[in-house]
Amino acid sequence: MHHHKPILTLLTIGLLSLGTVGLAFADDDEEGEEDERESSGWMDSRTPLAPIVNATYSQECGSCHMAYQPGLLPPQAWAQIMEPAALANHYGDDASLTDELRTEISTFLGANTVDLAQQGNPYAQDPANPTAVQGLPRITETPDFKSKHDEIPVRLIKDNPEVGSLSQCNACHRQAAEGDYNEGQINIPGHGPWKD
Repeated sequence: MHHHKPILTLLTIGLLSLGTVGLAFADDDEEGEEDERESSGWMDSRTPLAPIVNATYSQECGSCHMAYQPGLLPPQAWAQIMEPAALANHYGDDASLTDELRTEISTFLGANTVDLAQQGNPYAQDPANPTAVQGLPRITETPDFKSKHDEIPVRLIKDNPEVGSLSQCNACHRQAAEGDYNEGQINIPGHGPWKD
């Protein structure tokens, strides 16, 4: 049994060395990811926003546009958007709802936005910051959104019939409906992947 000890010792040292190398790589990856998350903002985080789990919200709001994840705006912005007068003139359309539907959707949006505030949405904890230049709050007017999309040529968005507007997230962010806005998932119609 004594002759097995050197082999066992060598195996143990080898495994520990591999483990240490693995930890070093893992630490580097985690630091790199953390640094990238800090510099890339909340919309392009490697942690996807929570998926939409409310069928009423998906059906009512998703019938005209992508059902945006609640974490894309702070609670007070969603509350403003869900006011009856705001729904009657919802960005130029009538999106009026019954009181029952409006209450259900408002409750869902408010409750899930709070959960997502931890992901770094700059407006989630500072209601003094405006999210829109004028009128109703717009996801496309948040500073983080603007900084992420400022280099994209107009021809790829507004002049692109398959996109048309920056509000059509799922036209380019192929996993937007699942809450994944990672740059690796971007595929602009007629252009292809986008590299910042």
